[in-house]
Amino acid sequence: MKLSAFFPTRDIGNDPAKIRDWAQAAEALGYVRIEVPDHVLGAGTASRPDWKPTYAYTDPFHETFVTLGFLAACTRSIGLASGVLIAPQRQTALVAKQAAEVDVLSGGRLRLSIGVGWNPVEYEALGTDWHTRGRRQAEQVGLLRRLWTEELVTFEGRWDRIEEAGLNPLPVQRPIPIWFGGSSDAVVKRAARLGDGWIPIMPPDEAGPKLDALHGHLQEAGRNPADFGVAAWLRMHDFDPQRWAAAADGWRAHGAETVTLYPMWRIPKFDDQIALLERFREVAGG
Repeated sequence: MKLSAFFPTRDIGNDPAKIRDWAQAAEALGYVRIEVPDHVLGAGTASRPDWKPTYAYTDPFHETFVTLGFLAACTRSIGLASGVLIAPQRQTALVAKQAAEVDVLSGGRLRLSIGVGWNPVEYEALGTDWHTRGRRQAEQVGLLRRLWTEELVTFEGRWDRIEEAGLNPLPVQRPIPIWFGGSSDAVVKRAARLGDGWIPIMPPDEAGPKLDALHGHLQEAGRNPADFGVAAWLRMHDFDPQRWAAAADGWRAHGAETVTLYPMWRIPKFDDQIALLERFREVAGG
């Protein structure tokens, strides 16, 4: 099992040199992938007293595709991924174009990981329908793959219409791998039917039933589980290397391809962000 590095978007700041240095440190430490999270807008909470989700307007998020393009130039071999991109709130053709460009600039290192999100404020601001996001995501996947592999595409769906048009340049990978993030039953089923892999965010001791369901859905879809990947996120709320190691071992026992430490606490000092990469590698990389 290998390790992916979660890009510290809330704490890295706006100095391009630090972003470069962090990415190069992750690559030098042997991480196989950098995962860049996605939020376009943060919600103001004063007018929403019942706001429950983790992030608000006070949490910085670098734009996913622009950051991935920058990281492509800063690194040589480490994989790059959206972690995860909220695809249904975006135009599908634009997602395809931006992803293809990152793949070209990185020499074929992109994995497009997609989710449906939890923030209806973003959907409203971007002019998309919160209530149909799962169905739209399912439609997007097939269109994305066609746009990445065909020079000209004609497509008529519920949300997208293309008449004899295509991307240029096409990506290096044809198609770019698409992984699904999220742990709901609907996402697990959709991932098994349409995806190249699944990104669960849950403790390994709670994952058994979801993995059983995943394997059942793969079988129903006539797919070989050996051709389908699992890459777990370890959502942690404090600095506890022993707990990280135990969680990594649990996912290793489940056959996960990679694990990613997803820190929920703030890490404002750059040196501590690098130290976290080093410590997680020490306790989870064996």
